[in-house]
Amino acid sequence: MPSTAPDASFASAENNSYPGYRLGYPEDGPGSIGGIGRRIGGLVVDWIFAMGLGNLFFGGDPVALMGLFVIVTTVPIMLFGSTLGHRLFGLQLTRLDGAAPGPWRPLVRQVLLVLVIPAAVWDSDHRGGHDILTRLALRRR
Repeated sequence: MPSTAPDASFASAENNSYPGYRLGYPEDGPGSIGGIGRRIGGLVVDWIFAMGLGNLFFGGDPVALMGLFVIVTTVPIMLFGSTLGHRLFGLQLTRLDGAAPGPWRPLVRQVLLVLVIPAAVWDSDHRGGHDILTRLALRRR
């Protein structure tokens, strides 16, 4: 007679499918993968900050705005592991092992973010292509 109990492998996969599980991060709270709302909120704050500075100093030149965005987001990530927007939304950027991002990863990440396409590609851990390629994760503080 066939069993009516759910398949254990299916239940196990279902219970362990939250973003960050494969990376060993908690499902919720500090250290978990930052949600889409927090990510977008942080990006908007950072973009508005860069646009304000760009309009003030460069008259809104689009190339200058993009370059300024890369600078005003890369430097704080290198120094503190987060941008102004990340801080306001309770996020921290780390290497996959939890260590600080270091000097080159934030620069490569932010240049890829400006290109948009890598950021539009996501994995099951909700990391964009820019984070996958630089082996970083945007996590809750």
